[in-house]
Amino acid sequence: MQFIAQLDLGERSLLVFMCQNDPGLCDEWAATGGGNRALLVARRGLVEMAAPSSGVTTLGAEFYGQLAETAPEGTRRVVLGIWGGEPDWLQGDDTPRCPGCEQEMSFVAQLEEGPDHRYSANFGGGCGYAFACDGCEQALFLWQQ
Repeated sequence: MQFIAQLDLGERSLLVFMCQNDPGLCDEWAATGGGNRALLVARRGLVEMAAPSSGVTTLGAEFYGQLAETAPEGTRRVVLGIWGGEPDWLQGDDTPRCPGCEQEMSFVAQLEEGPDHRYSANFGGGCGYAFACDGCEQALFLWQQ
């Protein structure tokens, strides 16, 4: 799977991976379809690992979006989605239930594809949505177009 994002959540990080199989045989848009994976991991002790030498395992370049409520007048801001709050669904509410406790999961972030193909995750022209269950320490990811 291709590494898509690391979202830092205080003491933990949410890591997002998505299948980039060619010609697209994975159900990577579905939260539980097996074509993507989101993991909650402790930030303490994380070690950066080299990407595998074969396959499409990382985006072509790194991009660090910024969080901003408003941009100063006359400037252009680069915001790749929403952090916290409520998701801006493209096709209707698809909030997943936790596979552990079966409760509705908490929204973490909405990700957009990005302004440049080198670091654009392929969400079919849409947006990705990350969710977590703090009690079960589970995370899920899906996208809509």
